[in-house]
Amino acid sequence: MRALQYVEIGQPPRVVEIDTPEPGPGQIRLKVTAAGVCHSDEFVMSLPEEGYTFGLPLTLGHEGAGTVDAVGDGVANLEVGTSVAVYGPWGCGRCHACARGAENSCPYAAELGIAPPGLGAPGAMAEYMIVDDVRHLVPLGDLDPVRNVSLTDAGLTPYHAIRTSMPKLVAGSTAVVIGTGGLGHVAIQILRALTGARVIALDVNEEKLALAKEVGAHDAILSDENAAQAVRDMTEGLGASVVLDFVGAPPTVAIASAAVATEGDVQLVGIGGGAAAVGFGMTPYDAAFRAPYWGTRSELIEVFEMAHRDQVHVEIETYSLDEGPKAYERLHAGKVRGRAVILPNG
Repeated sequence: MRALQYVEIGQPPRVVEIDTPEPGPGQIRLKVTAAGVCHSDEFVMSLPEEGYTFGLPLTLGHEGAGTVDAVGDGVANLEVGTSVAVYGPWGCGRCHACARGAENSCPYAAELGIAPPGLGAPGAMAEYMIVDDVRHLVPLGDLDPVRNVSLTDAGLTPYHAIRTSMPKLVAGSTAVVIGTGGLGHVAIQILRALTGARVIALDVNEEKLALAKEVGAHDAILSDENAAQAVRDMTEGLGASVVLDFVGAPPTVAIASAAVATEGDVQLVGIGGGAAAVGFGMTPYDAAFRAPYWGTRSELIEVFEMAHRDQVHVEIETYSLDEGPKAYERLHAGKVRGRAVILPNG
């Protein structure tokens, strides 16, 4: 089969021919329908050799959807041909966190050598992929897998972050979304669907701000040195009840820290290398800072329920497997509107 792999440190990914995998006991093989392109992949491929821990060659793609193609021994109640999405943050399946569906918080996955697809295990940017357990599959029903595959991360991650801040997102509150790309433009829709908050979007150019307004932001302003003061001016000096930073670079973390209100939440979602200086006199009193990671299995089911009800959608650009390297080039250049999606069998 063909797969898009990261093969050499510091070099772009490339399409290669590899053996088609066979499912072992308890495993499922999917014929991949769609795979999302994420900034996390870029982060992984930007690591220097001494900091890279994901193994080579690495089949990319931690956002995956497909149809059940074959099952291993012991897999029951799953029909071949079923359309499914893949829950990515695989855990041990036995600990307290996993028992409540929070495999994103499994404390034993790393020591057991369990890695997410595309981030250590072979991912979805291939004609076929192996999923380790049926619990990591969510039926899609009549949802279009191409249009909805990225909800497995670009929907789940902001949903998880917003859920943990729901007590702050009451009527009359303000939520700031920094970065309106793959995750941010979905976060705006989730905020509008689930909360009474005023949503202010920040990004670096008018095209991205236009997308933010299109998907529901009440206000959209440039993310620059004046942004934090602008947020305070728009909130009568109070600041934002919740700030969701989907970039995570030093300048955006600085904006988030300066824009949050007393007793507010800052959710540092992006992995742009920024860090917040937290302490007495550095941040507003009782402000909480979190670094959320993905989300739970039940939250992913809830995200797809929102999609079924037309409460969220993902703006996408589609690419063939051969065009996969081009998709990453466009992502790096900031030219992707919403999410790039690769169709390995398209």
